Amino acid sequence: MPGPPAPSAVPVADGVGLAPGHTPRTESNSRLTSITGLVLIVLLAALGVTILRIHRLLTAHIVIGFALIGPLAVKLGSTGWRFVRYYSGDDEYRRAGPPRPLLRVLAPLVVLTTIAVVASGVALIAVTPGRGSTLLFIHKVSFIVWFGVLTVHVLAYVVPAARWSLADFAGRGPAQVLASRRPRQLLIGASLVAGVAFSVVGLGWAHPWVTWSGSGRGGR
Repeated sequence: MPGPPAPSAVPVADGVGLAPGHTPRTESNSRLTSITGLVLIVLLAALGVTILRIHRLLTAHIVIGFALIGPLAVKLGSTGWRFVRYYSGDDEYRRAGPPRPLLRVLAPLVVLTTIAVVASGVALIAVTPGRGSTLLFIHKVSFIVWFGVLTVHVLAYVVPAARWSLADFAGRGPAQVLASRRPRQLLIGASLVAGVAFSVVGLGWAHPWVTWSGSGRGGR
């Protein structure tokens, strides 16, 4: 799942020109990917806190987990688009370059484990509390693998992602890229609104689990 170019190849534009190797299309894609990635980091950090006391914070865990779905869809869409354009031979995306070799190897694992964690978590909510042992096992194992590969992914991209994001919010960059700034912000805002909607639906769906956990049986 190619994200923004590797840190060594990601000098942010000086406010006038494009970043080296980029065109308005590829830089706009990198900015969208970066901003969405930072949003996900914040949500994932909050989700991580709930894991520390999962039985007491199960409601928050479910709410944040469902809230991730909207921004995650945008992130997978933006990186998936770059992946397709790059490997289909698009000249602009080829010039922007791929991630570092290690990150290219880890990218499929990041995508697959992310989908496994989210999908198994949602599926787990759909079963009767106490009867989802297989799903719970998949959820836990996929989370362990996911946490490992995501840590490498985040450490590699967090600094360049922050630079792209700050440049975008500050309105720095060529006019062609800033022309799509408003649509980017609206898309990210819409993904957050969708995430809240998913949370509301998911929380109602998960009521049996919340009741079960709150009764103390979830800790057995």
